[in-house]
Amino acid sequence: MTKYKLEYIWLDGYTPTPNLRGKTQIKEFESFPTLEQLPLWGFDGSSTMQAEGRSSDCVLKPVAVYPDPARTNGALVMCEVMMPDGVTPHASNSRGTILDDPDTWFGFEQEYFFYKNGRPLGFPESGYPAPQGPYYTGVGFRNVGDVAREIVEEHLDQCLAAGINHEGINAEVAKGQWEFQIFGKGSRKAADEIWMARYLLLRLTEKYGIDIEFHCKPLGDTDWNGSGMHANFSTKYMREVGGKEYFEALMKAFEKNRADHIAVYGPDNHMRLTGKHETASIDTFSYGVADRGASIRVPHSFINNGYKGYLEDRRPNSQGDPYQIASQILKTISEVPTAAKKAAA
Repeated sequence: MTKYKLEYIWLDGYTPTPNLRGKTQIKEFESFPTLEQLPLWGFDGSSTMQAEGRSSDCVLKPVAVYPDPARTNGALVMCEVMMPDGVTPHASNSRGTILDDPDTWFGFEQEYFFYKNGRPLGFPESGYPAPQGPYYTGVGFRNVGDVAREIVEEHLDQCLAAGINHEGINAEVAKGQWEFQIFGKGSRKAADEIWMARYLLLRLTEKYGIDIEFHCKPLGDTDWNGSGMHANFSTKYMREVGGKEYFEALMKAFEKNRADHIAVYGPDNHMRLTGKHETASIDTFSYGVADRGASIRVPHSFINNGYKGYLEDRRPNSQGDPYQIASQILKTISEVPTAAKKAAA
């Protein structure tokens, strides 16, 4: 038997953006534990905005487990927060609102800033560096500095060692800004792994004395890009059937539900969705082929394949909860009749 360090990780009850929380317990197993072997565990919800002190017990239900690349015999355990009965989802449990569909695919593009001493990494003590332009996918000290790439490479290695389906990294448009991408098959998998990748990044930067800034527009109303978390999505029907009529009905549903999407696409999005810096206005809905200034970008491949494939919603921001984003996207898609639904009617 081996003693394993189990890091139980969950989202707290803070709004509008939940924080990651984690604590460790030690359990003995003959080999790396399966999800089914991991027990429920409790925590003090009064310290995480999830309960009152007079009735503070909340329950952690493991939903995914990954090897912990930073610990010997370690496991990272993603959890949902449940009520004390261990069955009823807590009000803060946004994962529990996602429609269960193993054939839905999501890909999230997580942008963020490195911050040190209250400003983006590489910014001077006052003012700004040279205007943005050379930093996107840049290389060299003047563009990326001396430590950012070291961190993103180590983070990439940790994600891959944990079994997270990390698909790539690049320096972004503003200095000190980077991006990583996560893809997952199943309606919850990519969202689980975005949260776990965020956790690994935050934990990793502790030793560098550098913070991660997920706010969508940390530099305010300036000529510097904000940070998004573009959501690429497809269902089995979109990939295999699709068609122009279905696509147009889908876009009408997204337009009708514009406010519901914006409500869960991350706080302060009005600062980012201005119609500038490759964004659409927060007050309108639009779509366009290869248009990075639209609400939804339609890839050329989608049109060329008979309106089949995936679409990219560019409105979610870097601070958004991928569980809530996935939930709302699937809710809107579910409103659109498919050929099978029409035949049944």
